[in-house]
Amino acid sequence: MQHNIHQNNRMQKFILGTLVASLLGLSACSTHQSISVSSQSSSMPVKAEYLAAGHWDAFNREQLNQLIKTYGKDSPNYNPQKRPYMVTDFDNTSVFLDIEEATLIYQLEHLAFKVTPAQLNQIIRKGINNQNFVAEYNNQQGQSVNIDKIAPDIISSYTWLYQNYQGLNGKKSLVDIQKDPHYLDFVTKMRYLYAAIGDTFDHEVAYPWVTYLFTGMTESQVRDLVKATFAWQQQQPIGPVKWISPASLAGKAGVVSIEWENGLHPYQDMQNLFKTLQDNGIDVYVCSASFIDVIKEIISNPDMGYNIDASHAYAMELERDVQGKILPEFRHGYAQTQGKGKTQTIQRFLVSKYGYGPILIAGDSEGDQNMMQDFSDTKKVIIVNRLRKPSTDIGKFSQLAVQSYGKTDAKFLLQGRDANTGLFTGSIKSLSFGSTTAKTLKGE
Repeated sequence: MQHNIHQNNRMQKFILGTLVASLLGLSACSTHQSISVSSQSSSMPVKAEYLAAGHWDAFNREQLNQLIKTYGKDSPNYNPQKRPYMVTDFDNTSVFLDIEEATLIYQLEHLAFKVTPAQLNQIIRKGINNQNFVAEYNNQQGQSVNIDKIAPDIISSYTWLYQNYQGLNGKKSLVDIQKDPHYLDFVTKMRYLYAAIGDTFDHEVAYPWVTYLFTGMTESQVRDLVKATFAWQQQQPIGPVKWISPASLAGKAGVVSIEWENGLHPYQDMQNLFKTLQDNGIDVYVCSASFIDVIKEIISNPDMGYNIDASHAYAMELERDVQGKILPEFRHGYAQTQGKGKTQTIQRFLVSKYGYGPILIAGDSEGDQNMMQDFSDTKKVIIVNRLRKPSTDIGKFSQLAVQSYGKTDAKFLLQGRDANTGLFTGSIKSLSFGSTTAKTLKGE
C-alpha cells in the first residue's frame, strides 16, 4: 500500500511536470510567435527615402525616390548587366547659369587666346552672314549692327592687344593692358557679338560659334581655363554685370553694351541626385551644348562636386590637329548636341550600348525638348523652371507638369529655382532675379 502511494505520488509529479513543461513550451512558442510577428511587422516595406530633401519640391522628390526604388539596385528586378541610366543637360540644369558662358568671360578678361588677329577675324565671321542683328542689339545711337561693322572694331582692338600683351605677342602685363580702352572695347564687343549671334542666327550656327574661340588650345589648356573659371565664379556675387564699349573707340559699330549674368555655382541638389542615382546602380550621363572639354572638366573634377566620369560626357566636338590642338571646324560625323542632335547623340552612343533609352531626363530649355520626348523608356523628366515662354515646347511641358502635379503617373516634374540665390526653391515655383514673387509659369 505504501509502495503504491509512492508510485502514485511519482506518477502525479510526472504528470504535473509534463503539464508544466507543456505549458511552458506553449508559452515559449507563443512568445516566439509574438517575436516573429513583431519582427515581420518591423520589416514591412516603408516609404523609400533615397534622395535628401534639400531644396527639392516634395512631390518631385517623392517621385524620384520611387523611381530609384523601382529601377535601382534595391529592386527585385534589378539586373546589373542591364543598368538603367539618366541623361541630363548641364548648363542651367545641373549648374546655376552657364559654364560655357562663364568660361568665355574668363577667357576674354584674361585674354586667353591662341590665335593671331587674322585667325580671329576668320573665326568670328565663321557662318555669320552680313544681315543686321535683331533690333535688341542696335547700338547706343539706335543704329543697326552686323558682322561687317563689329568685326573690324574687334580685330582693331585685338591687334593692339596682341602686339602689346605679354600673354600674346607683347611685353605689357595684364594689369597695364586693362587700363587701355582697347581692352574694354575688345571684351565688350566680343561678348556683345556672342549674344547678338545667339539671338539672330539659327542654333546650328550660333551654338558652335563660341567653341571656335578655343582654336589653337589643347584639351588640358581648355580644362585649365574651366578650373580657373569655376574657382573665380564661386567668389562672385549673383547678379547682372553690364559692359559698355568706350566712346573713344566707337569704330564702325558705334558704342554697344551687353549685360551678362554672374555668380555661377553648382546646384547641390542635382549633385546629390547624381550621387544618389549612381550609388543605387543607375548610371548618369551629361549631354550638353557646351564644348566637350569644358564639360569633361567640370563633371569629373572632384573639387567641383559632380563626380561623373569624363567618359560620360557628350557635348559639342571640334576637329583637332595632329598635336591635339583645336581647330575651328565642327567634328565630322558628329551631331550638334542641341535640339534633335541630343536625341541623335543618345541613340548613337547610349541606346546602341544599352539597348534601351534613359529612364530619366533633365533639362531646362528648348534645346532639351527633343530628348525629353523621344524615348519611350523615359519614365520621368525633370524641368528646371526658368519660366520659359508657354509657346515653346519646354513651356508646354512645364504646363503639363503643373497639370499632372500630385499624380503618381506624372511624367514631367517642374522644379523651381531662385535666381537671387542660385538654389532650388523647394517648390515648382521660380523667382526671377530681383523679384520676391515666385511664379509657376511665365506670364502669371
